[in-house]
Amino acid sequence: MSPTASQTFKLIIEYDGSGFHGWQRQKSDRSVQETIEKALAVMTRENVSLIGSGRTDAGVHALGQVASFTTRTHLDAEALRNGLNSLLPDDVVIRGCNPMPAGFHARFDVTSKRYRYHILNQPIAPAIGRQFVWHIRKTLDIPAMRTAADCLIGTHDFKAFEGTGSPRSHTVRTVSVSAVEETGGGNLTYDIAASGFLRFMVRNIVGTLVEVGLGKIPAATVPEILQSRDRSRAGATAPARGLFLVDVSYPPK
Repeated sequence: MSPTASQTFKLIIEYDGSGFHGWQRQKSDRSVQETIEKALAVMTRENVSLIGSGRTDAGVHALGQVASFTTRTHLDAEALRNGLNSLLPDDVVIRGCNPMPAGFHARFDVTSKRYRYHILNQPIAPAIGRQFVWHIRKTLDIPAMRTAADCLIGTHDFKAFEGTGSPRSHTVRTVSVSAVEETGGGNLTYDIAASGFLRFMVRNIVGTLVEVGLGKIPAATVPEILQSRDRSRAGATAPARGLFLVDVSYPPK
């Protein structure tokens, strides 16, 4: 390949979202996208536009965010990964950098995404790691939360769990995984995988599941909430700090 020929790369990115105003480039606030783009400009000596698989909101973390970009650099994938990690701040790490076929698009080629939400259910709040969990003092009814979570699997209209002020062409999504698990020491995780997500959808679902766990919403009414398409019937939005984008899936090569 000619050194000046255009190349497309895929990045797999881990970041602590605590110090960012989300993924997307902002006019004045710090964003993950702009932080990486600045490092790419140093590496490639080009103004590179980074395309993310999707936005994460302020305070949300990622273990496997995916982004793509095109460049005419002579550097290979390994050199790009190592160079970026030498330039990026400690709260962003490039876990992988892979050459991709021309036309690969980190956003439009996504087939599914998986998120995980962390809850710490114990009387005393943590001092360490508090920026990565939602601490809930009162004991949660885990079986009830599991019953409610199971109701979300399948193809449904998730309008009731969409953040206000974010109209889409449609609000139907297909959820393949929706599971509450206990991992010991009062730690709970909620995993959800879907073909796509609405704004605040995961955090609104988690907020609803917690209200089920606290006895404020009966688990049996979750299907009714889905069918109602009424945001006011679902629970409050869970804090961003407990949410992680775990991975993003694409079609086989």
